Amino acid sequence: MILNVTAAPATGPLAAGAPSLVQSVDWAAIAPPLLTAVVAVAILVADLFLPAGRKHLLGWTATAGLAAALALLLPLRAGDRQTFCLTDAAAAAAGTHARACSYTADTFTLVIQFLVLAGALVTALLSHADTRRGKLPAGEYWFLLLSSAAGAALLPASRDLATLVVALEVASLPAFALVGMRRGDRMSSESALKFFLSSVTATAVTLLGASFVYAATGTLHLTEIAQRLDDVPGQLHTLAQAGVVLTLVGFAFKTAVVPFHFWVPDTYVGAPLPVAAYLSVVGKAVGFTGLILVTVVAFPSYAHVWGPALAVLAALTMTVGNVAALRQDPTRARSAVRLLAWSSVGQAGYLLVPIAAAAYSSDDQIGATVAYALMYAAVNLGAFAVTVLVARSHPENRITDYRGLYASRPAAALALGFFLLNLAGLPPGIIGLFAKVTVFSAAVDAGLGWLAVIMGVNVVIALAYYLRWTALLFRTPEGEPAPVPVVARRAVPAPITLALALTAVAGVVLSGYPQFALRFAAIGLF
Repeated sequence: MILNVTAAPATGPLAAGAPSLVQSVDWAAIAPPLLTAVVAVAILVADLFLPAGRKHLLGWTATAGLAAALALLLPLRAGDRQTFCLTDAAAAAAGTHARACSYTADTFTLVIQFLVLAGALVTALLSHADTRRGKLPAGEYWFLLLSSAAGAALLPASRDLATLVVALEVASLPAFALVGMRRGDRMSSESALKFFLSSVTATAVTLLGASFVYAATGTLHLTEIAQRLDDVPGQLHTLAQAGVVLTLVGFAFKTAVVPFHFWVPDTYVGAPLPVAAYLSVVGKAVGFTGLILVTVVAFPSYAHVWGPALAVLAALTMTVGNVAALRQDPTRARSAVRLLAWSSVGQAGYLLVPIAAAAYSSDDQIGATVAYALMYAAVNLGAFAVTVLVARSHPENRITDYRGLYASRPAAALALGFFLLNLAGLPPGIIGLFAKVTVFSAAVDAGLGWLAVIMGVNVVIALAYYLRWTALLFRTPEGEPAPVPVVARRAVPAPITLALALTAVAGVVLSGYPQFALRFAAIGLF
């Protein structure tokens, strides 16, 4: 349904000749993030009245709200929809070449919204046990999780810098509190503080860069910025360049690329496990989506600046992440979550490659990043689902705690092995292999042969720690005559089982039908 909201007639001296600000609001287009936000507020209010014994209903309300938001994406799949647009009169008064819109529900938007909302849904399923046992305060937790998910779902649809920054902060601010949600846990508080300080710095740099871009171009709409950056007056050229660089640096913090990655390992280890899973997928999707929008949509004329910079950052990020993950030696009782944290840094390097390639090629390379992100989201959430299961009996969650997992939890061990092989790019994880080939091809097609070589070396490095962990799942302790279960036989909560099943099915479906994800690499998203 489209509702026309007409501004009141202007009066006074500004009435004559003033442009109309009539706007068209497409409620169906904004429904997924809007419903998520409405459910978050409803949970916050309901928490005031529900007795302690019925707080678990808040979790199921949040889960149902996220599932409903996912369902609302289905009516939008037919084509592009735009809302919150300047009218023709307002656009003419602003000197724009076409009607600019602040919210666009195109293919890129819908795919990222699906990734974000599905990731939040799996996170919600993983969180039920902790909130029900009182380890996390139910009302606050569900409100913060859905608030962050609403901001993350809004961000890919944002087509002006103001909406983009607001969506970024709506997604980030609740995440600080989620990381520090474990009351009385010093590590959790320290992780939240480190995450907060790094994110505040990133926001300040991003806002400064956006203000410089606005001063140089006189507009906030991304498509108009792209047009006006081509003919910036000479006296504003340096200001525009500084704005572009600062905006990119700000998003580099958000995406945790090297050298702005320092907060990731400690934050993941100190956060509740479901929150770490959420940050590794949804948080990363938010950062990369913003980076894609400002580079490919807003700053294409400065591709000679951000292209080489992102290529170098991609090489550094994948190398540092994989080498650090390789150093997580199981014999030294290293944390499995810390290994996954460093793995996520390495994976961020692969995600950067097609964005950098877009600066050198006329073809739309962004689809390769989207395809890889879909694969990574499914299998990484699955790996975290298994860590949540193991943590029920081994709270320290060391890598050695997974030795012989197959003896006690064969389904969980097989699932984790499958997820790790996907991340490594080995069969039977066909989608992991194809996604890496797609990213590799994007670098080669763009003439970035040196980056493709570095990626190939890093894939080999990553094989070592992924296969080492996979082999540990089927290995029994030395000197034992028979397999010894490392995870006690305890009933697994149904939501955790459902989360594990959903991620496993997603991984299997994508491996059996990789075209579902890889087709985005073959079509233009912008």
